[in-house]
Amino acid sequence: MNILVTGGAGFIGRWVVQKLLSDHHKIWVVDDCSNGSEENIKEFIVDTEKKIFFSKGDIKDKSFIQEVFEQPFDLCYHLAASINVQDSIDDPGTTFDNDVVGTMNVLQLCKEHNVKLVFMSTCMVYDRADDAQGITEVHATKPASPYAGSKLSAENMVLSFWYAYEHPVVVVRPFNTYGPFQKSSGEGGVVSVFIQKMLKDEPLCIYGDGKQTRDLLYVEDCAEFLVSCGYNENVNGQIINAGTGYDISINALAGLICKDSSKIQHVTHIHPQSEIMKLQCNASKAREMLDWAPKVSLQEGIEKTRIWIENTTKKEEKQ
Repeated sequence: MNILVTGGAGFIGRWVVQKLLSDHHKIWVVDDCSNGSEENIKEFIVDTEKKIFFSKGDIKDKSFIQEVFEQPFDLCYHLAASINVQDSIDDPGTTFDNDVVGTMNVLQLCKEHNVKLVFMSTCMVYDRADDAQGITEVHATKPASPYAGSKLSAENMVLSFWYAYEHPVVVVRPFNTYGPFQKSSGEGGVVSVFIQKMLKDEPLCIYGDGKQTRDLLYVEDCAEFLVSCGYNENVNGQIINAGTGYDISINALAGLICKDSSKIQHVTHIHPQSEIMKLQCNASKAREMLDWAPKVSLQEGIEKTRIWIENTTKKEEKQ
């Protein structure tokens, strides 16, 4: 197939691209590189055997995205977005424009050209988990940040095209994804940030009391889930979660990564009003409809991520 991946030079997008290339599709990547980097997909571009094309541009630019769609596509994975909670609190308008207006531009062109859309949402749209069964797709939502609010708005627009026009779409809500190529600075992923701090022998700073929990999904498992949603017609018009079904407190996670408890510090939370205290996924729908289940354990995923960060740091120091 000919497949478009918006945000394909980002953390998760890069792994989606790798999976699609391994399945022998032709891939067009669109990214403005505000979160991602062309370096993330450089290895695919320089491999002349890989059928991949990259365009740097903004999905909010209608003329740019219309030009992209001059190429006929069979499928679109829409991952391009503003992703930081604190950024959305500081500047909600930019997050809304990127995550809602940008999505609308892509969605309308997908409909016009009869291209199925897989829309990347987030577990941050949910209210906290309230029992041991975890969060299903019918669990209550709560826009506790403009980021979550923007994603919910975009979700509703995407699903409206299914109900109004029967246009094939899927809304995916992966839980907290981590792994190689994730940023380990600023509001990067907590696993990557902690590993980087541990390797530098710096304090691991935990926001608040550290009792908040996360369901941590390794990035290759997440990419396999996303790709499967595009391939499978049975999930058209659906919202689907992806996660492990197990949550871990940030305190316990820090202890797994750094054995020296004196290096673990608690600091004032930067956005306590938008914190979700318990995130635990119930992925039974993905198991039933996609025959999908995560393969990488948390311990294995942490080690894979540590090795990647260590090797990347060594390369950077040699340059």
